[in-house]
Amino acid sequence: MNDRASAPGGLALVEALVNTLDIETGADTLDTPEGRARFDLTETDVPAARELREALRAACLAHAGHGVSTVLDTLLSEAPLRVAIAADGSAGLRLLGPPTLLSRIAEAIAAAAADSTWTRLKACEAQDCQWAYYDRSPAGRSRWCSMSVCGARAKMRAYRARRAASG
Repeated sequence: MNDRASAPGGLALVEALVNTLDIETGADTLDTPEGRARFDLTETDVPAARELREALRAACLAHAGHGVSTVLDTLLSEAPLRVAIAADGSAGLRLLGPPTLLSRIAEAIAAAAADSTWTRLKACEAQDCQWAYYDRSPAGRSRWCSMSVCGARAKMRAYRARRAASG
């Protein structure tokens, strides 16, 4: 959808999951064997992955200033992780059981929250897009996944509305 570089570190996994659905066309790569393989999912895992994806999208929209969602918090509370303290006093997350998409997402969010990059993962504010992207702008105020596509469309709509109102 856009020409931006992928999000850093584990946020690339979060970004990739959110972007499995093209809102404009309705195409969902989780419907394909290749799309599921990318996340180590079986067909029976897909409904939970879709629920997680939409909770992540809501969080990315919230990062862009569009609403608040608590669904992700509820989902992440089920992740099989715990904080573990090593002999040297360092802390980290420890996986309890085999890795799942939920646990990998939870680990990525925890790491991104710790290094202050989590809130830079946003969703495009265009209603027909909502593609996840990592905001690398200095002020962290990007609004669209692509200035040349979604941003240009929004600015053209605003221009037309101003023109119609004036005349």
